Amino acid sequence: MELSKLSPEEEAVMVGKGTEAPFSGEYENFNDIGIYLCRRCNTPLYRSENKFDAHCGWPSFDDAIPGAVKRQIDADGSRTEITCATCGAHLGHVFEGEMMTPKDTRYCVNSLSMRFVDLKDAAKKETAIFGGGCFWCCEAIFNWLKGVEEVVSGYAGGTMEEPNYEAVSSGRTGHAEVIKITYDPNIISYQALLDIFFNLHDPTTLNRQGNDVGEQYRSIILFTSERQHEVAKNFIRELEERKAFNRSIVTELKPLEKFYPAEDYHQKYYEHNADEPYCDLTIAPKIHKLEAKYKNLLK
Repeated sequence: MELSKLSPEEEAVMVGKGTEAPFSGEYENFNDIGIYLCRRCNTPLYRSENKFDAHCGWPSFDDAIPGAVKRQIDADGSRTEITCATCGAHLGHVFEGEMMTPKDTRYCVNSLSMRFVDLKDAAKKETAIFGGGCFWCCEAIFNWLKGVEEVVSGYAGGTMEEPNYEAVSSGRTGHAEVIKITYDPNIISYQALLDIFFNLHDPTTLNRQGNDVGEQYRSIILFTSERQHEVAKNFIRELEERKAFNRSIVTELKPLEKFYPAEDYHQKYYEHNADEPYCDLTIAPKIHKLEAKYKNLLK
């Protein structure tokens, strides 16, 4: 993950967990339309439509881009610190119960922790590649998310060129059934996609998801950049440290070499076959779980 060089003032805030003087930041009285990025790693953090004037001396937002910001209690237990979920840089603090906006949340952020870009410069889309069992299930789930523009079922992670479903199902190609997610990081973060991925499949079973057995059904993340690699590696480490699962995570983490789209009849399978028994018994319950846990992320 490439980090930007910080000025001494920026480092004092983002690394040293300092606070800039009130009413001194460049974004405190700033209302342009665009996206606020982490100044250290360029992860999108906040959108301008969530910015409001809290009259507190620092830029304030009532919401963050899903998965982009982490919360943790200060060492003295008095406040809740907010940090960039990608690089861990200190951003400021979050407060609730002030009733300043309908969302009743105030992310109080140092201007020195952010970099603003207007919408035309923030339009770049990104790609995530995940495999967690049958791609029919994964595709249906991720298609429901805000910021996800396209989900394509396919094959990746193996050695055979131009694989097809029959060859991959034989278990001799090295490929896994995966999905390619095209998403807008200014709407949903890579961390949020990872969180959903690990909540909607079992990452502790080797080469198996339920009744689907074989290396083509293995849990796998194929990263498309070094930043994704670092984020996914840290995400898995945190899951292990807090013992999120009863067993060790066996998810394979490797760079993407090539993605091969699956046959047309595999694309949008749930959308076209919702009444089929497999969809009703296997995919629909996972979608209901998604609806219950991630309401704020659904289209």
